[in-house]
Amino acid sequence: MPSVTPIGPRAYELSNENRTGLGAVRGFSSLRQPDDNAKRHAAKEPMKPFSRPLSAIALATLFGAPAFAQSYPARPVRMVVPFAAGGAVDTVARALGQKLAETWKQPMLVDNRPGAGGNIAADHVAKAPGDGYTLLITTHGFAISPGLYRKLPFDAARDFAPVTQLTSSFVVLVTNPQIPAASAKELVALARSRPGTINYGSTGIGAPPHLLGELLKSMTGTDMLHVPYKGDAPLSQALLAGEVQLAFMPLAGVLPHIRSGRLRALGVSGKARSATLPEVPTLTEAGIPFEFTGWLGVFAPASSPRDTVIQIQRDIAQAVVAQDMRERWAAWGYEPVGSTPEQFAEKCRLDLATYAKVIRDAKIPLQD
Repeated sequence: MPSVTPIGPRAYELSNENRTGLGAVRGFSSLRQPDDNAKRHAAKEPMKPFSRPLSAIALATLFGAPAFAQSYPARPVRMVVPFAAGGAVDTVARALGQKLAETWKQPMLVDNRPGAGGNIAADHVAKAPGDGYTLLITTHGFAISPGLYRKLPFDAARDFAPVTQLTSSFVVLVTNPQIPAASAKELVALARSRPGTINYGSTGIGAPPHLLGELLKSMTGTDMLHVPYKGDAPLSQALLAGEVQLAFMPLAGVLPHIRSGRLRALGVSGKARSATLPEVPTLTEAGIPFEFTGWLGVFAPASSPRDTVIQIQRDIAQAVVAQDMRERWAAWGYEPVGSTPEQFAEKCRLDLATYAKVIRDAKIPLQD
């Protein structure tokens, strides 16, 4: 069952608020700088985010949103999270919600709708009214679903308006210390010498650790066995127990085990080394031309007014770089971003294509 938690001003008044109704969805089309006639109807024009010139976004951000958007928000805003309360994404949503509640002087409602790889929450937002009062906060898994599932109740490329990329993050390739490989290069050599005997774990079929494992196999010409688990916690326990030899994991979740020596970090997936683990090389430095950046992002229904989306992006961008939020991001293993809608739309386009190719090349069965 989904759960709704109010955050911010008048939150106590909203603990039993009814859910918003469902609304029609309009797909996106080309985005362009509006002419004078279009500006007069800006409040009704939907945000169509995947092809609007960056200059239009920049100008709108520089000079501020039109007068109609200045009244937004006039009531609580719902942030739909595709994970249960207490998880990493939920924690981020609540922290962001508190900052936005302070800025907007309106409560933020965190609506947890876990299940189906994030598709339940995404479908809810896709069908919500495009009025700026229902937002989706999700991960890069959003870009995986279209290539992984046989059929989805929404179109990821048409039913959403990308608002902003909140954060970026990398993963770390970790092994059980019992495996005789002290570096990524040694791991690859070991896997090549023992085809089909090295296991790598993931958080489920089609989950990012699974795709990264398949990408590693493809790039290094190795044959490793995939063992899926139901989430980060079971995978971590399997690594610690030696049930699987290696996995790609978020740094924040395995850092204590790396520090204690119970897991060994062989490489990080970013372009640069982690400030938290400066002694661990990037995978590229280790001889594997491998880069991966995860993200958290915000989406609105595709029919959302363009200028409302711009205002939301602007306010979120200010929130994510606040000093107190920067300290939280660092503790959680994230880097703040706050990109424009156009920049985030382009990243989504690239990720949709990249993940679909990995799934096809690895011959991962489509999921129902």
